[in-house]
Amino acid sequence: MKKIILIFIIGFIAISCNSEEKKNDKTSKRDPNSFTIVIHGGAGNGIIPENLNEENQKIYKAKLQEALNAGYSVLEKGGKSIDAIQEAIKVLEDSPLFNAGKGAVFNSEGNQEMDASIMDGKTLNSGAVAGINHVKNPILAARMVMDSTKHVMLSGIGAQRIMRKLGLEMVDSSYFFTSNRYNQLKRLQGNQISVVNTLNESILNDNKYGTVGAVAIDKQGNIAAGTSTGGIANKKYGRIGDSPIIGAGTYANNITCGISCTGTGEYFIRTVAAHEVSSLIQYKNTHPADALHEVIFNKIAPLGGEGGMILLDKHGNVFWDFNTKGMFRGYKKSTGDNVVEMFASN
Repeated sequence: MKKIILIFIIGFIAISCNSEEKKNDKTSKRDPNSFTIVIHGGAGNGIIPENLNEENQKIYKAKLQEALNAGYSVLEKGGKSIDAIQEAIKVLEDSPLFNAGKGAVFNSEGNQEMDASIMDGKTLNSGAVAGINHVKNPILAARMVMDSTKHVMLSGIGAQRIMRKLGLEMVDSSYFFTSNRYNQLKRLQGNQISVVNTLNESILNDNKYGTVGAVAIDKQGNIAAGTSTGGIANKKYGRIGDSPIIGAGTYANNITCGISCTGTGEYFIRTVAAHEVSSLIQYKNTHPADALHEVIFNKIAPLGGEGGMILLDKHGNVFWDFNTKGMFRGYKKSTGDNVVEMFASN
């Protein structure tokens, strides 16, 4: 009789565990040879229809689509996810629309100090740069740190010297000058605007947002993530945010997911935001959407932080969340799904 009861109890536990596993496994499994890329162009409370007329919406959506297509093309040809996100982020860095590369904000001294990071989810190899100016594409510098040095992060003049030696394209500081960002700095410093431009500046009023990032999974099932930013407008000389910090602004691990963040970097650093989301998925079997919400709304927001994250899980499922009024974002899948959004509800 005792044996029968014991067998019944063991069977009940097994069924319960199986039911719980099915309950938590809400994401679709990845099809062999499938691939996906997801990107963001920053989050902010200024990303609302009132600040973006139809013409400006088309401009932003076109550039986001161009970035998606660049990364997708690499994946479609059987390329690596690490190369795909690099190509997508380059497109965004070369555009003055976003706070990275060409569109980087000015610091309090009237210069740009850019940060970037990249991570390979298969090997956990990563590279990052902080406080650089003369490198045209900071994401390429981060990749160079990962591939061509023994380090994870290089900063400032030292990083620039190494990049020049390694043959990366360098530019004069004037390359990063844009009238939009200059006017933004003057507003923040309480000075009169003196440079005329034609682009609607309302969207640039958020001085803490505009970071760009990408996450991809390739045909082999390998995940990679990258992030690039100019930081906060009018920031103090030498300030570094979360974007170049692995585990805070960028994280990729084939076991769980890839993540790129945007927002008030100090709070993403304090909560080790990207890694925290991955850990919730790995150790507590938390659904990716719930993990994002937990970190953004229950860890970052109570501290006073704002922003968002994009996430691509090991099955190729796309998730994003943010506690601002909008976030430039989009994804493209081998299934044919292609989405580009910017407002809180599209």
